[in-house]
Amino acid sequence: MIPDLAFAALADPTRRAIIARLARGEASVGEIARPFAMSQPAVSHHLKVLEDSGLITRRIDGTRRPCRLADGALEEIEGWLSMLRRGLEANFDRLDGVLAEMAMEETSGKKE
Repeated sequence: MIPDLAFAALADPTRRAIIARLARGEASVGEIARPFAMSQPAVSHHLKVLEDSGLITRRIDGTRRPCRLADGALEEIEGWLSMLRRGLEANFDRLDGVLAEMAMEETSGKKE
């Protein structure tokens, strides 16, 4: 999976809704299209973008083309977000230290 393509695909709210639906299990194109006020070809386009990004897979089952989340697709995104979260937490920890130091200096200055 190419992370940039996955994030670009997930930028669209319809595609995020499709991913949320597929998180509950495999579904046909018709089942996926049902809650949306758009044509089935429009939903198929969204599915193609999700498939090209590596987030979903489709299989052939007679005349049906059921979709499911791709194995491991969301784990790569989760890993990237975890790395970002760790960096932000480290920044906040440093900020907490600076603010605590400033508060101590302010308290020390008022006592004198």
